[in-house]
Amino acid sequence: MSRVQVDRERCVGSGVCESIVPEVFEIDDDGVLQVLRQEPPADDLDGVRDAVQSCPARALVLAE
Repeated sequence: MSRVQVDRERCVGSGVCESIVPEVFEIDDDGVLQVLRQEPPADDLDGVRDAVQSCPARALVLAE
C-alpha cells in the first residue's frame, strides 16, 4: 500500500498538489496542507506521483 508523507516544515502551502489531485490534497483556509487520503487509491497514484514531482518545496513523498 502506498502512503503519502508530508514534511510540514518544508511545505509552503503553494497548492500545486491540490490543483493536481484535489481528491488527495487540500490547502485549508490557514494555508496548511491537509492530506485527505494518506493511502490514496490506485486510481489516484499517477496524480500523486505528479504532485510529489511538482511540489516546489519538495515537501511530499510517496512511500511505495
